[in-house]
Amino acid sequence: MKKLLFFLFISSPLFAQDDLLAMLEKEDAKKTTFTQATFKGTRLINGQTVETLAKQHLNFWISHRFGSLNSGFIDNFFGLDEAKIRLGVEYSLTDRILLGAGRSTIEKTYDLYGKYKVLAQSNKMPVTATLYGGMATNTMPTGYTTSIGNVMRYENNLQRQSYFGQVLIARKFSDKLSLQIMPTVLHNNKSESIYLDNNLLSMGVGGRYKLTNRFSISAEYYKNLVDKEDYEEGAGTAYPYQDSFSVGVDIETGGHVFQFHMTNSRGMTEKHFIGQTTGTWGAGDIFYGFNIARTFSLEPKKK
Repeated sequence: MKKLLFFLFISSPLFAQDDLLAMLEKEDAKKTTFTQATFKGTRLINGQTVETLAKQHLNFWISHRFGSLNSGFIDNFFGLDEAKIRLGVEYSLTDRILLGAGRSTIEKTYDLYGKYKVLAQSNKMPVTATLYGGMATNTMPTGYTTSIGNVMRYENNLQRQSYFGQVLIARKFSDKLSLQIMPTVLHNNKSESIYLDNNLLSMGVGGRYKLTNRFSISAEYYKNLVDKEDYEEGAGTAYPYQDSFSVGVDIETGGHVFQFHMTNSRGMTEKHFIGQTTGTWGAGDIFYGFNIARTFSLEPKKK
């Protein structure tokens, strides 16, 4: 009897400890733990990611594209003699709302956009979802030759506008792997040809794989949902545009993110890289370039 009482006296604290641990585990399960850094930057390569910035932070982007590799050594030094640039800024009003603007040398294009993170991946939510949309305007003088050889003439400024919208859905599967899908709609107020639809639907996919804490590889692909046969019957020529495909390497260096990539798209706005890609990888129409992002905090200093 004494042995039984001694056993109960010793084991009671152990049972109580187990019950306490079980209660703490249940409490932890109720807490929402959000996934961090699905992607390092707000851009994957050409396109956007689900990421926004912390409240009252500003991003400054420099995007640079050289000429194509198949342009030759003598005439163009494999594209190094050419350069197209986009400068952009982004600012987060809140942790989930971001506004941005940029200017590209291609067609002297200005773009404005906004992002809103609707869902954030956590132990209770399997994905992050961000709404993204904006507009771009071409400020070239009236009458210029397009990438498919047509002379574009605008009768008014409204015809210069294009609009785009995306639902960005991503999941961070592990510390190394993140994947994203990007259903897209693009609208041009005036298309380059009467045989080209003003509206374009596209499905984008992309991802990042982390090699080390500072290096990762990335890729993105946009499949345009167009009826090429319908265009060819009307225009009497092959459909002029290709699907955009890009691969790159991201290097994290403190407050900077450096992205080096190769792509068959020369443009850096949705109108250009989704809707007007003319290069083909098989023919060597590959443009190499880089993005550099620098983040600044504009939060007031605490006294």
